[in-house]
Amino acid sequence: MPKKEPSRTMRHRRKKRRNKKLIFTFAALIGLVIVAAGGLVFYFITQASNLVEETQSPLERGEHSDMREVAVDPDEDNISVLFLGTDNRDGDLDGLSDAILLATFNRDEGSVNVISIPRDSYVQIPGRPTQDQINHAHAFGGTDMAIETVENLLDVPVDYYVTLNFDAFMDTVDIFGGIEVDSPFAFTEQNADGDMDAIEIDEGPQILDGEEALAYVRMRKQDPAGDLGRGERQQEVLGALIDEATSLSSITNYNEVFERLQENMNMNMSFNEILGLHTYASAVNEIEYHQLDGENFRENGVDYYRVDDTDLANTQVMLKQHLELEEEPNPDANETINAEESTEPQ
Repeated sequence: MPKKEPSRTMRHRRKKRRNKKLIFTFAALIGLVIVAAGGLVFYFITQASNLVEETQSPLERGEHSDMREVAVDPDEDNISVLFLGTDNRDGDLDGLSDAILLATFNRDEGSVNVISIPRDSYVQIPGRPTQDQINHAHAFGGTDMAIETVENLLDVPVDYYVTLNFDAFMDTVDIFGGIEVDSPFAFTEQNADGDMDAIEIDEGPQILDGEEALAYVRMRKQDPAGDLGRGERQQEVLGALIDEATSLSSITNYNEVFERLQENMNMNMSFNEILGLHTYASAVNEIEYHQLDGENFRENGVDYYRVDDTDLANTQVMLKQHLELEEEPNPDANETINAEESTEPQ
């Protein structure tokens, strides 16, 4: 199918997006869509309320993390939300988590940080005899195990979660009329049904539909930059989706988005708790995005990603400071940060 040429307005938006440090997460986008829509008009508030009610799925652990003494209140406290994108379809949300992002919200600053965890990160999954890819945690033990694994890795509490599948991502892209990307090279990738080389992506500017966009953000092995290259493509798609979701022309599409999400999303946030995030709406274009540094390696025919210990320690400090946890920051990590800053060229 020939790709449509982007308009001058689209090219202008793409040029601006290049300067944004964004990491892919359609899950984070959907969370922002819910909050934004909830603040527009009563009709959308009602629709969002119905969506949240239909997608409630409490955690086995109870109302708060084991790392918290009491449950948090988004209207008063700093909180964290784990967004999981699973590789399932047709309402199934039980599989591998191909997108794993933790967002932290600082109430006083009105700021949002998002940490992207590579799906192949080599970590210890609670209850498992050996280390494994972090995306297996969700398949092994559901959302509770995925959350516990992330908490152990980043050493901060996970207060809430939102889980979506491939259908939610593809449908959202299609409902918004596709997204514009500028592919650095041409490649082929499997489609959502697993048919190899079924999707062809051209080099250069083009408009992608939902299934093409999914292939664009999933491909890694053909990219010379590996996970880093995939991260760049994912950040490009997130920027495009945020632009579409927050434009006035997309308001009329929200009802259809809600209907599709209702079938392909789970969460443990109540509608009132989501409304407590309305103060962060102005920060949508100022979100700080981070990705855990590391290196790829292969063992027994399986691809893994070894997270850098220093970067992990620095990330833990940053998250604790942003959440304003009572625990003192790791002094070794602070020394590393100070040492790196002192060696930077002036």
